[in-house]
Amino acid sequence: MEAPKRLPYNLREKKEKKAAYRSLIRPELADELYEKILDVVVIRKKYRDPDFSAKVLANELDTNTRYLSAVINARFGKNYSCLLNEYRVKEAIHYLTDRRYADKNVEEISAMVGFANRQSFYAAFYKNMGETPNAYRKKHSASAKGK
Repeated sequence: MEAPKRLPYNLREKKEKKAAYRSLIRPELADELYEKILDVVVIRKKYRDPDFSAKVLANELDTNTRYLSAVINARFGKNYSCLLNEYRVKEAIHYLTDRRYADKNVEEISAMVGFANRQSFYAAFYKNMGETPNAYRKKHSASAKGK
């Protein structure tokens, strides 16, 4: 029997969960909360704050973390951390490939987009992009020079 393939950075395969509470979410409330989450996290870019927890967001939106998590899972198809990390990685990609930030190292970019430490940045980046930030930067700076 073949040993299970180990993923780098202690990443695990996502398991689909049957969550009974998801059917209890009222659609109109969920839509309203979804819009507010987008406003706070994406438009106001709160994901850049490494201390911006689900609890802080729930308090800001006058709800509780359990309901917030249920809405994020139902509407975005991921948990709170993955949602924030996805936006952080998207912004990091911009910084890694923009010539104006060529003098910034990966750790500085990691901090700029809201990661608390280098390890969580590398893990999230690899999970979203399938390669390390350094490899991504090298590949894309080389392709930019060839243009």
